[in-house]
Amino acid sequence: MNIAFLAAQTEAAQEARERLVARYGDAPPETADYIVALGGDGMMLETQHRFLGRNRPIYGMNRGSVGFMMNAYTEEDVPERLAAAQAALLHPLRMRAHGPDRTHASLAINEVSLLRETRQAAKLRILVDGKERLPELICDGILVSTPAGSTAYNLSAHGPIVPLDANLLPMTPISAFRPRRWRGALLPSTARVVFEVLEADKRPVSATADYTEVRDVRRVEVREDRGVSMTMLFDPAHSLSERIIAEQFTV
Repeated sequence: MNIAFLAAQTEAAQEARERLVARYGDAPPETADYIVALGGDGMMLETQHRFLGRNRPIYGMNRGSVGFMMNAYTEEDVPERLAAAQAALLHPLRMRAHGPDRTHASLAINEVSLLRETRQAAKLRILVDGKERLPELICDGILVSTPAGSTAYNLSAHGPIVPLDANLLPMTPISAFRPRRWRGALLPSTARVVFEVLEADKRPVSATADYTEVRDVRRVEVREDRGVSMTMLFDPAHSLSERIIAEQFTV
């Protein structure tokens, strides 16, 4: 079994990598059977983007702070844990952000978000599968998340947590002003969402796919890309599906 160990730049993560490499060796990531990411959720997101669509299963061990997407850290029996781990197949969102001069495409594992750039609230028109659903939303922003990302920014914005096998995408407004009572929507994973920025010169808006930001967008298209996938590995007692369900009962 060839394992590649990748670590965040923190002291704890780097020290853990040194110990694991001394014990199990270290294969080049491009040829490894498994990628082990050491750090927190930020390190996991970075690793996911690096190997997106490259058929490398990723197993995280927590040497960070929150570590929702990570397994417990231990140096014992790593090959056995990898062999016994449960796989979760994830698909990213594909964002096409149209600006005044060019179009930028990017993938998001957690969410695509639109945010106002100035003190002026954003004004957005929302279409789903070509049909207008909201002619005008006045807000700080809005996001569409993957099920795996529904416990991240989406949850902080009071959006719903979505189980992995629900085939749904949460759409969640951020500080909506009008319509005040609109709390968002749950869309089928096949939905094609379009956000049109109204009064774009007066109310500039940025679009972000995870950590890739595009400024001064005019139109943003979002859909799930089933042609791209990644495999995450989790210990059987703490699968990602179980974590997502358990998070809904956290008080």
